[in-house]
Amino acid sequence: MSRKFLQNVVHFHVHRTNVGNARLVHMEKDLHMIGLDYNVALAILFPFYVAAEIPSNMMMKRFRPSVWLTIIMVCWSIVMISMGFVQSFNGLLAARAALGFAEGGLFPGVSYFITMWYKRHECGLRIAFFFSAATAAGAFGGLVARGISEMDGVGGYAGWRWIFILEGALTLCVGSCAYWVIKDYPSTATFLTPNERVEVERRLIADHSSLSNDFDIKYVYQALCDWKIWVNCIMTVGIFTPLYSISLFLPTIIKQLGYSNNTAQLMTVPPYVVACLCTLAGNYFSDKMGQRGLFMIGFELTAIAGFLLLITNGIPHVQYAGTFLAAAGIFTLVPMIGAWNCNNIGGSLKRGVGIAMQVGVGNLGGVVASFVYQTKDQPRFIKGHAILIGLTTMSLVLTVFMTIYLRNQNARRDVLLKQQNVTLDDYSEEMKIEQREKGDNAIFFRFTV
Repeated sequence: MSRKFLQNVVHFHVHRTNVGNARLVHMEKDLHMIGLDYNVALAILFPFYVAAEIPSNMMMKRFRPSVWLTIIMVCWSIVMISMGFVQSFNGLLAARAALGFAEGGLFPGVSYFITMWYKRHECGLRIAFFFSAATAAGAFGGLVARGISEMDGVGGYAGWRWIFILEGALTLCVGSCAYWVIKDYPSTATFLTPNERVEVERRLIADHSSLSNDFDIKYVYQALCDWKIWVNCIMTVGIFTPLYSISLFLPTIIKQLGYSNNTAQLMTVPPYVVACLCTLAGNYFSDKMGQRGLFMIGFELTAIAGFLLLITNGIPHVQYAGTFLAAAGIFTLVPMIGAWNCNNIGGSLKRGVGIAMQVGVGNLGGVVASFVYQTKDQPRFIKGHAILIGLTTMSLVLTVFMTIYLRNQNARRDVLLKQQNVTLDDYSEEMKIEQREKGDNAIFFRFTV
């Protein structure tokens, strides 16, 4: 079941790096962009992206994932193609805003979708598989952009325009087929036998502890009032800001190390490949051990080490090594913190809203990231690297706090059960149903640490 399902999910990959590559092939010059215009064009995507998150996940709960995810992909690919035809800076701003609104529901939607199929300690690797497709897109984006840029002048269009047009057209082809590829729920999956459907649903019920799957607005309020989700959101800002900074500016950073535009595009590939491998390996072992906090601490320290190499050293080869550590640490953390948040929210709708909150607030880091690396700070970008070190350290501190807090909460609930002369194994289905509306506040719910 895993293999077949992942074949469906892997088609979704996010084109976050193409604007950075387009910048290297004269996009700014052709659109008469000066000063912070490029940074503004990056930043304008994110408020619209964030606005789409919670409504999108609620719509996916209300309707079928195959319908909603297909709509998202088709809309965003059409906008992507239109970016190849903009004639001014204002046109680029409008297209980027539309792209944010169209694309906003994809990552939280797929993350939510994965929780409908897998147990809590199986989600990390599956989200990592999905996210690694975006990482791989970054790896090959440099190679693809290098090739497409040679189409400069074809049909009267500049090479950077063809980057948007062709990548958008490819996404449109994949997105148009998504409706028939995505299988909505285990209970309706035609690739599973009747016995397999029963088994998958049994596993999910056992893992989710019989908590409510109802569509009731009170679960939206529960999510919005849960301080643990908000702490997770702040941690995510500290991770997503470096993520977007790397994705949007890696070609520029490498170019400032003394390499040509074409070489810089090609040299973005190895850091993304290493980050992709670390993303899969780190999340595999996190799932295997049923641990999130300790792994996150390790990869946060890895990312900080990478940014320290960039900020403290002027030797290009050492700085280039820093991009490997920074990318490996940050990219691995993205699906890991997503899985941690999913694991610790009880109830289907609350989980869907909580995932959207996390990704939505986290994506505000994209606004910050758009202004982290400014032209005036080149070639060393010391200020930008310092900001990312500070934000990653903030996430590190909060990760340590939440790891300790959740361990203590699990221990406290064990004590409460012991006082009732009941163990977790003794907790009957009827007793769980009595607390099904309490979500992760139910006494039998155990947090993933």
